[in-house]
Amino acid sequence: MIKRSFLLVVACLCIALSRGVLLCAQTATDPCPRPSPGSRVLEPEDLRSHEGVLKVELTVHNEKLADGTTRYCYTDENGKESPNLRVSPGDLVILDLKNDLRDFSSGPSTTSHHHEHAETDSNSCTSAMMTAVSTNLHFHGLTIPPVCHQDDVLKTSVQPGEPPFEYRFRIPESQPPGLYWYHPHIHGFTKQQVLGGASGALIVEGIERADSAVAGLPERVFVIRDQDLINPNAPPSKSEPVIPKMLFDRDGDAANTGTGFGKPAKDISINFVPVPYPDYPPAVIEMKPGEQQLWRVVNASGITYLNLEVLFGHTPQRLGLVALDGVPLNEDGLAHDFVDWQMHLGIPPGARMEFIVTGPPAGPPALLVTRTVDTGAGGENDPNRAIATIVTTNDAPEPQSSLSTSPAPVAAPQLPWLGSVTPVRTRRLYFSEKLLDPSNPNSATEFYVTVDGQKPEQFDPKSGPNIVAKQGTVEDWIIENRSNELHAFHIHQLHFLLLDYRGRAVNEPFLRDTVNVPYYDGKALEYPSVRVRMDFRDPNTVGEFVYHCHLLEHEDGGMMGLIRVEP
Repeated sequence: MIKRSFLLVVACLCIALSRGVLLCAQTATDPCPRPSPGSRVLEPEDLRSHEGVLKVELTVHNEKLADGTTRYCYTDENGKESPNLRVSPGDLVILDLKNDLRDFSSGPSTTSHHHEHAETDSNSCTSAMMTAVSTNLHFHGLTIPPVCHQDDVLKTSVQPGEPPFEYRFRIPESQPPGLYWYHPHIHGFTKQQVLGGASGALIVEGIERADSAVAGLPERVFVIRDQDLINPNAPPSKSEPVIPKMLFDRDGDAANTGTGFGKPAKDISINFVPVPYPDYPPAVIEMKPGEQQLWRVVNASGITYLNLEVLFGHTPQRLGLVALDGVPLNEDGLAHDFVDWQMHLGIPPGARMEFIVTGPPAGPPALLVTRTVDTGAGGENDPNRAIATIVTTNDAPEPQSSLSTSPAPVAAPQLPWLGSVTPVRTRRLYFSEKLLDPSNPNSATEFYVTVDGQKPEQFDPKSGPNIVAKQGTVEDWIIENRSNELHAFHIHQLHFLLLDYRGRAVNEPFLRDTVNVPYYDGKALEYPSVRVRMDFRDPNTVGEFVYHCHLLEHEDGGMMGLIRVEP
């Protein structure tokens, strides 16, 4: 761990770039410059595979800001932040990760979580050292083995000053074409790194081969992140109605008001352009009038739920959903040009949606907004707010990537549709929370995800697997929420099929890797739940990996479990 006896306070010098974007100038002490509010939304740099190989050098940086927050970012060998990694099924990925994180605190944030032998183990594959300056990578949504140098997050840990750590894995030929993402997964410290901006998109090419409705469309990649409030002490905008007194949760975040207004728990940004409370000055997205584009949106937030809507004036517009969590909606044999037209799209933390957007006609701009999400009495406040204005001009710049106009159809799946496979068993799990001091509602909270019949315990990889499954099988899991706040269930290495939501059958022709589990209101006769069908048929699922709530303060706080899939 790197020790510093002083804090570097960075003064950001803002400069105007040729495309009208204000950025903090990158200096030797500011490796992660960010646009200013109201800037034009630019695309992340595309790094593409060549001749079946994608070679990438990524360095993770952090920087302490004058307001006390810490900013994080990945840069490639050319200094580009959080590039898009573009690959095709069958490609080999060789990614060298360099840890340039610095320790800005001697307080409890440097407390480590590790196995007993970690302090003397210098092997990045086995050290399991989890500190504020440790890092690793999780390739969210990919079905690649949970082993070192591929997608292990239990023991793999890279420390500052070590040589670049090589990730080397092959994109499965059967990986659905769509949007995935990469981020650190250091237990106990994931939230602070992701909240600070450590994330990026990974695209498996060929969605137009799975759904010809998007063939030829220009595409845009939007990474929506959250961050600590830029203006935490500002009063609400005068345009908002007066709401009851603002409450705060145990982490100091604004608690759910249930009104759709009030101070949000976190600010959000789109491709790093911040949209800060209280006035939410929107970023700017440029399109040609009436142009159709495929928007690929990842919710890379630490705790913020999204509910996206496009407004022309005050009129919501249709959004043509074609893929969710990287999986095209026609995965089980629907019409080859299937589009699910929706008026708004809910995206929990960690999830992704890909959808067709039609730009407004020439004239007044349209607006991309996120509607309020009811996170429950114990949840954070996710109010109504603007994200970006959609401005149409005939000379709007072309998106940097477009889909093929005449794609070859994707090969038919080799395995039967998951919904038609009989599960070998049904398991029950539940989310719950516990105040350390029940008499003090602001005391620290322990978070659990528990297999029914086991004792609720915070996650500890030394305790062994909570679930043991067999590769080649399919299981149904019923997941309850016994807490009064919304949780987002996620599992590594595989996708699942949502069968029931709140006890009602769901007929979804696609798979997910993240799903909301509704909160308990304290009045219902039974706990709300979802039923999902888990797919362990792929040999790449063999090994040990985790499932957890994707609200990262819950994950870091212990709401995670371990599964072992045996050959």
